[in-house]
Order: sequence, then C-alpha cells, then structure tokens
Amino acid sequence: MRKKVTNVYLVRGNEVCLGMKKRGFGQGMWNGTGGKVGKDETTKEAAKREAKEEFGVDLIKLKSMGKILFVFKDGLEHECYLYICDKWTGELSESEEMLPKWFKIEKIPFDKMWETDKHWLPKILNNKRIEAVFHFNKDAKTIEKYNLNII
Repeated sequence: MRKKVTNVYLVRGNEVCLGMKKRGFGQGMWNGTGGKVGKDETTKEAAKREAKEEFGVDLIKLKSMGKILFVFKDGLEHECYLYICDKWTGELSESEEMLPKWFKIEKIPFDKMWETDKHWLPKILNNKRIEAVFHFNKDAKTIEKYNLNII
C-alpha cells in the first residue's frame, strides 16, 4: 500500500529545525515536520497543515526539493515529498506529536534519525533537488539498497 506523505525542514542561516517524534510512526527519532497527504489535499497543503499541527507555525515560503519512495518489506510504501522552508509566521511550539529543536547543520543528530536521512538530508540542505528510492530490510530500520539522484 502506497501512502503520500510530506517532510518539511525549516531553515534559518546555518540551522535546521528537527522535531522529536513523540508517538506513532518514527517515535523516538528526529525528523522534519510532515505527515500523510489528505484525500483532497495537495502535497503543499498537507505540508502546511502538518507544520501548523506539529510545530504551531504557518509556512509562508515552501521550496520543493524532490521526492523519495521509501519501500518496506511488509508492502508499505511512503511516497515522500520534500520541502525546505525559510519563511514562516508564529513561534515554534511543542505539540502532542513533536518537540521542535534547532540544530546546527553540521551537528545534525543522524544517529537518532532514520538511517536514510544521512544520505539525502545534507543534499537538500545544500539546495540540491533529489529523487530517490530506499528499500528497507525486514527490521524496517536498516537500508537494504537505495538509488539517489540529483535532479
């Protein structure tokens, strides 16, 4: 089953905002804000809604950075649309689902993130658009194989 999802990274200068996932899929890991795309939503609309729900901010300027297909052994696939945002309104705040925190880009905690992130996140933070496919092993955490292209 394929689900469309979004992932947005707020940036300011040499920092990126990550959220500690407090529940559900990816719990205990740092990630961007985002989630499932609703039936009648565009990926951009979903990204904005999720940022409001999870981080309490209204995204003003979203830049599309490509997409990744995450393939799991149980048949689940996440078609993930990536965005960078450097303009928003409101103050970052903790929600029931996420705790936002700023990190220096050179000190991103990849050891507490999805294993795939170290392969692609530095690229999009360096303003490179990507398309990728990541296949996970049975543990749904480690990478079996992947293909990543700058577009």
